[in-house]
Amino acid sequence: MSVKTREKDLDFILDEMVEVVENSKDEIFHIGEEARSEYEILLRELEYTKQKVLEYIEDGDKLEQNVRYSRKRLSEVSKYFDRYSEKEIREIYESTHELQTKLVILRQEERALRYKRDDIERRLKNLDQTVKRAENLANKISVILTYLTDDFRQVNDMIEEAKEKQEFGLKIIEAQEEERKRISREIHDGPAQMLANILLRSELVDRTFREGSPEDALEEIRNVRKMVRSSLYEVRRIIYDLRPMALDDLGLIPTIKKYASTTSDYHNVNIEFTSMGELDRINQRYEIALFRLAQEAIQNAIKHAEATLITVNLEICPKNINLVIKDNGKGFDPTIKRDKSFGLMGMRERVEMFDGIMDIKSSIGKGTKVIIQVPYERALVE
Repeated sequence: MSVKTREKDLDFILDEMVEVVENSKDEIFHIGEEARSEYEILLRELEYTKQKVLEYIEDGDKLEQNVRYSRKRLSEVSKYFDRYSEKEIREIYESTHELQTKLVILRQEERALRYKRDDIERRLKNLDQTVKRAENLANKISVILTYLTDDFRQVNDMIEEAKEKQEFGLKIIEAQEEERKRISREIHDGPAQMLANILLRSELVDRTFREGSPEDALEEIRNVRKMVRSSLYEVRRIIYDLRPMALDDLGLIPTIKKYASTTSDYHNVNIEFTSMGELDRINQRYEIALFRLAQEAIQNAIKHAEATLITVNLEICPKNINLVIKDNGKGFDPTIKRDKSFGLMGMRERVEMFDGIMDIKSSIGKGTKVIIQVPYERALVE
């Protein structure tokens, strides 16, 4: 079987998987919408039922008073039987009996309404859980769809050449392990250490409050508060590095600008970002790729080049997109092959997926300049 045939088979399988997942998402969406509609109907019915229960209680209380008054009259008639005519006695008896019957029926209807009210409340609770589960499932399926239609498609493009498939698979695994190690190290050195310190500080607050003065305890509480804020900032930064939500909501330019600002503050490095050309949103595949390229280049400049100034220039032209990242770091010799340089290798492969070119200009002691050019014509990709 030829390489192209295998690639077509893989594309066919992917298309089928995407179709099945999209259909499942639509079905879950309809289930959620139906549950939400039924929830709103039941909510109105519950309000009506509660109102009717109150009315029945009020009518029942009034009728109960009438029954007591009628029974009192009946007792009086029975006691002074000779004072009333037979017709009056019969009318009082029938009136009392009728009121008692009405009261029994009213109380039965009230109990039925109470049962209906409780049943509606139970159904509302179940429907609310159904809506939440449907929303949760829809979110998970959206993640799967993103993986199938974006990341997995990119991987498929990157393994077009049969001879590179196995090697690329190994590189992906190694890169994943490196990323896991990086995240684990950042969490261990950052939030985990801070949380451990917060725990120790909280114990110190307790001891200071019991053995020292309230002012000292308040000062310790302020220190703990600062540490919690710092820990929260670290967690948000790690999450932002994994996948900034602004990329989906705002687009490429605001996201790179925000990332540059955040990274600059965190690493105490001057990062300058400028953008030119069209400012409208571009295809999401290009936004993700270009953001990752800028992110990787900035991280390389900080971690490996030890740069103090990084400039990022993005230009969106009618037929191509240019991204230039320049730093004043220690530089390196691009002609020397570096072992385990997965960052640059991944950048090159990501650029090649879009038929683009990446050029690296660097020399020892003179900084590095990464030039990326990707062909892009809005009418052809959107």
